[in-house]
Amino acid sequence: MVRRSVLVTGGTGGLGGAVTAAFREAGWRVVVPERRSTTAESAADDVVRLAADLTEPAGAARAVEAAAGDETVPLRAVVNLVGGYASGGLVHETPIDEFERMLTANLRPTYLVTRAALPHLVAAGGGAVVCVSARAALSPFPGAAGYATAKAAVLAFANAVAVEYRRSGVRANTVLPSVIDTPANRAAQPDADHSRWVAPAEIATVIRFLASDESAPTSGAAVPVYGRA
Repeated sequence: MVRRSVLVTGGTGGLGGAVTAAFREAGWRVVVPERRSTTAESAADDVVRLAADLTEPAGAARAVEAAAGDETVPLRAVVNLVGGYASGGLVHETPIDEFERMLTANLRPTYLVTRAALPHLVAAGGGAVVCVSARAALSPFPGAAGYATAKAAVLAFANAVAVEYRRSGVRANTVLPSVIDTPANRAAQPDADHSRWVAPAEIATVIRFLASDESAPTSGAAVPVYGRA
């Protein structure tokens, strides 16, 4: 098996842990940037962690350089998990700062990291970009216009990458979860039917497939991962 590296942003979150584990199990070297300062380390389990602020160009570049720095395990995939959610009032009740905060949290890191990684993916002969949008991008609900708009922008951005880099062998696809079954979401919605939500490990399997050679013919796809929600 030819070994390769994957950069997983948001790799410490509720979904990120499952995605990191899925790639490790498949033999990938996983690079996980963290916002808070940590000591960069390469552990025996092939997970490299480093401090990087992905909302800034320098931080995104630092994370990509760590992922692409070992020529024996070239960077072949980028998984953009970083994002955030906030609910509020209707559109006319939502301050512009809150609306833009959703764009910054969800779109800016995805753009900066992908932009920095694309030259490396092209130089390696191709690869995959997988982004995480949300069902709300296609089916918005009241009180979350900023979130729905930001996730729709993530989907549009991934589709643009798919078109622009098709001839360079770089694919871009998006997964659209419903409600992810994480401790934070359970705490926020204690009375919901959690059995209908989608488990992080289930989403991670789909993401790993979209990053692998098995999905080579697929680019520009928006894959629903709704569970039974």
